Amino acid sequence: MFLRPAAVVVALAVVTATPAAASTASVPAADREVVFTVDGTTTYGTLHVPAHRAGQRLPAALLLPGSGPTDRDGNQPPAAPNTLAQVADALGRDRVATLRFDKYGTGRTGLGAYRDHPEALDYPAFVRQAAAAYESLRDQPETDPRALAVVGHSEGAMTALLLGGTVHPRPTGLALLQPQAIRLLDLVALQLHGQIAEATRQGQLTPEQQRTMDAAVDAAVTALREHRPVDTADLPPVVAQLFLAFQGPSARFVDSDDAVYPPDHASALRPRTRVLLTCGTNDVQVPCSTTDALTTALHRAHVGGPGRVPLSGVDHLLHDADHPDTLAPAVLDALHRFAGR
Repeated sequence: MFLRPAAVVVALAVVTATPAAASTASVPAADREVVFTVDGTTTYGTLHVPAHRAGQRLPAALLLPGSGPTDRDGNQPPAAPNTLAQVADALGRDRVATLRFDKYGTGRTGLGAYRDHPEALDYPAFVRQAAAAYESLRDQPETDPRALAVVGHSEGAMTALLLGGTVHPRPTGLALLQPQAIRLLDLVALQLHGQIAEATRQGQLTPEQQRTMDAAVDAAVTALREHRPVDTADLPPVVAQLFLAFQGPSARFVDSDDAVYPPDHASALRPRTRVLLTCGTNDVQVPCSTTDALTTALHRAHVGGPGRVPLSGVDHLLHDADHPDTLAPAVLDALHRFAGR
């Protein structure tokens, strides 16, 4: 995916002709902190550089986290799945440099310029922050600006899709891992309907209560989109609190995120951009069916493979039953195929 054939030939020639010199010029793998500023906010990240020859330019990928206060490693304390840190390790084994960063509201970055007015933080601000991170990765001395990719998880995958059609230079590849592939409130409603149906199957709700709650969820989504007060009378307290938060401090973000329909942005990608889209068969947050329209849009945009890769037994955090704390083998294989090595 990342390396040009000529570069591979030259690299092989150097190693074959002067193995001793190549060995003495080797630079060991290392992490270092990267700092960049966007919209008045100092943003902190980690650049992982695999072992390489001195002066060598490496393929590189920007890593983008999922929704909520998810930091550079893919963690929302107290939960620490280290999703992005593990993705960085996996790509590093394929000699791909990576940059991951603390987005707004997380880690060392915090709220930055939005500290005194967090209600003003909207989704486009996160997209601009990601675009600034991409530029920072592009400008690192070890990275090849002609071999850049963006790898996003969940909401970060939607952001990756938006960057793919707007940043310069255009990325050579996008990895959309368990992506948010439909509008935000449609996804929230789908998740809630699933939870309500499961409660009914377990006998916690009657069919009549299920119909009432389902109707209340749909009405709440409509009210949010029409900027009307949400009627929470027929919603369980925890669901009512969610929708009230959507109309409260998070209103600007929710409204701007929900305005994005990911399939509409596939057409902006450069033809033959290498795209991986994964969906896990055990992912209750982003079921594979939610990626159908995006998959079709990517096909119409004439992007390259691997395309959509269903991951058997894999959940939203990229784990399976045998690997509850690490990336599932199917995920590692998909990332390896994406790296093209």
